[in-house]
Amino acid sequence: MLKLLRRYWTVLWRPSRHFSFGFLTIGGFVAGIVFWGGFNTAMEATNTEQFCTGCHEMRDNVYQELQGTIHFTNRSGVRALCSDCHVPHQWTAKIARKMQASKEVWGKIFGTIDTREKFEAMRLQLAQNEWRRMKANDSLECRNCHGFAYMDFTRQSKRAANAHATDLASGAKTCIDCHKGIAHRLPDMKGLGLQ
Repeated sequence: MLKLLRRYWTVLWRPSRHFSFGFLTIGGFVAGIVFWGGFNTAMEATNTEQFCTGCHEMRDNVYQELQGTIHFTNRSGVRALCSDCHVPHQWTAKIARKMQASKEVWGKIFGTIDTREKFEAMRLQLAQNEWRRMKANDSLECRNCHGFAYMDFTRQSKRAANAHATDLASGAKTCIDCHKGIAHRLPDMKGLGLQ
């Protein structure tokens, strides 16, 4: 086995006898483009609503809740997909989030939340994980659609306009501090001082 590995290592680092350096360079470049295109295509496929609701845990729980909110159906017809709120749009942040989310695959495999009862038992922990993530990135996903600089305070309630003009503008708070439960039902938070 060691002899075979050594042989392949030598072949990899020895100059080619049959192909020119230019051919190998162009071939590597083309292979890189094909790999990059395939990788990005697969990455975007995991951002679709069909992918997100492909498992019954999401389809039967949080997706049902989303359908009753303004982020799903509204007068302007602008609709947020799961990935709009749960996956950053910037490439490096998106890759980091996808790597974090890979542990959710283990939850799917081992049935961590495969029934409504298990999901409800984990709801608070799942929500807190998401709130903590959004707090840490200053509610980046919210800001992809809701730009503070473009808010018309005159069309907001007095309370909302005051909160946006003070807390949000000063950086004292971020969107998720006040808008927990905006798209999904809040977990039972009695005794936690979070409501």
